[in-house]
Amino acid sequence: MRLEGIHHVTAITGDARRNLDFYARVLGLKLVKRSVNQDVPNILQLYYGAEKGEPGATLAFYEYPGIQVGRPGAGMVHRLSWRIGSEEALAFWSRRLRSEGVEQERHGARLRFRDPEGLELELVVTASEDKPLTASHTDIPEELALQGFDSVRVYTRDRERSRELLERALGFQRRSDAVWEVRGEARGCLFAYDSAPVRLGIQGSGTVHHLAWACPTEEQERWRDALIAAGVRATPVIDRSWHRSIYFREPSGASFEIATIEPGFAVDEAIEHLGERLALPPALEHLREELESGLTPLAIPARAVSGAEPSERRRA
Repeated sequence: MRLEGIHHVTAITGDARRNLDFYARVLGLKLVKRSVNQDVPNILQLYYGAEKGEPGATLAFYEYPGIQVGRPGAGMVHRLSWRIGSEEALAFWSRRLRSEGVEQERHGARLRFRDPEGLELELVVTASEDKPLTASHTDIPEELALQGFDSVRVYTRDRERSRELLERALGFQRRSDAVWEVRGEARGCLFAYDSAPVRLGIQGSGTVHHLAWACPTEEQERWRDALIAAGVRATPVIDRSWHRSIYFREPSGASFEIATIEPGFAVDEAIEHLGERLALPPALEHLREELESGLTPLAIPARAVSGAEPSERRRA
């Protein structure tokens, strides 16, 4: 068995409207699902990604209005990287981010910046053979668009504690002292550790909540068996409607999920209408009216905004 790279990453925001503007308008990702935290359904959850909502490009956010600003520490993801296809794309994104007042740093073929709440992001030029997972946006030519996740980096105080689980139970392939490749038949990505800062991490806005790895549905129970055999306390398989999930922590403290590729976000919505309405799993459908009245109201982001003034584009 091999995990198929990243399924999705879930982070935290304190301001869903600002979050939506940045990821859908500025970065050009598609809002592929608007739902709730299924364990705490009064919490809004937004999913951004590729045009068809495929695993490998999805970044989700829980909204906790007014939550404290977070900071990554030991056991927390501190940087997410997306693939782009060329130096031309890197130059395009540098100009686009600068026009939005976003500070950035260039490191060779990498461009680093932060979202409005401080989450560190990176674009990296890569010649990956994986299928590009892009979203359509008339301001962003397809050949310049974000193409899916390239890597994630986690803070740790002792990466050797996690090595056995990563390599033996999860099948990560070590590429250097602190970098592993996670690759299945169709997709892959890199996973890396960096030395944790002395100060403790704070879970809050601008931090990652958990990282999900992708697997075929028929392999999920075998992955759970492998985790338990390795001494990991893994949850039972949980049905999340659009995927089935197992949750656990790896020895460095990072919160992991193994999520199935099937059935996907289009199981209950047409692909062309993904994200347009509040999508609820059947078990929560009877609460729709109550939930909709309590969640932050959001306008569907316009995806063709070339001629709009900045103030008009931000109204969503």
